[in-house]
Amino acid sequence: MKYGTGTAAVEVNVSTRAALFQALRARFATGQGFALATLNLDHLTKLPRDAGFAAAYRAQDFIVADGRPVVWLSQLANQPVELMPGSDLILPLCELAAAHSLPVAFFGSDEGALQGAAVALRTRLPGLEICHIAAPPMGFDPESAEADTALREIAQSGARLCFLALGAPKQEILAARGRDIAPRVGFASIGAGLDFLAGRQRRAPKWMRMLALEWLWRAMQSPARMVPRYARCFAILPRLTLEAWRAR
Repeated sequence: MKYGTGTAAVEVNVSTRAALFQALRARFATGQGFALATLNLDHLTKLPRDAGFAAAYRAQDFIVADGRPVVWLSQLANQPVELMPGSDLILPLCELAAAHSLPVAFFGSDEGALQGAAVALRTRLPGLEICHIAAPPMGFDPESAEADTALREIAQSGARLCFLALGAPKQEILAARGRDIAPRVGFASIGAGLDFLAGRQRRAPKWMRMLALEWLWRAMQSPARMVPRYARCFAILPRLTLEAWRAR
């Protein structure tokens, strides 16, 4: 399913969780890295306005649907995709890494959140090796020389899977650069997922997620930041709905 038009168009190219993990197992088995992005409406508002972000998305190996509106649009277009939020992928990705004895790295957020997430994951997966944890300074530029150094350090740590918790578009841009600088590392852009694991942010209760109301929970938790974001998301839905209908 393709969303948007022109150079800002982006396609969800992995439709099911089973297909995603089959592809990741193959990458790990052959020593190949990858870049994994989780598409949501916020990204779709930013892509037409940010050429660098659009270019980074085109460089992603795997793109999955993160957000029920993305899933609903795919169903309307008769090209259904499975919901795969980045936060829900962290544990199964770590289980896969532990099963194959592949070291894991964390990059982004802040030191407290990363250490808290590491404790939580090691408690649940005693066989998981976390070999590198780094939180960049405020104002980190994913296209800077410092970013290149950070990517080389991730590669030198021996990590085969790195979770990027920088938010969009920084994490996707860094993942795209990582494909060249650290080609054996798989980069998964997961936003606030590590903060949820560490208890630094509270995720919506399961019943709200089941009713597709996680956006409302997040808006109530941080209205100044999230209400304008969701307003922009709702504003593009009519156009995306029309495009999905025409794609039937």
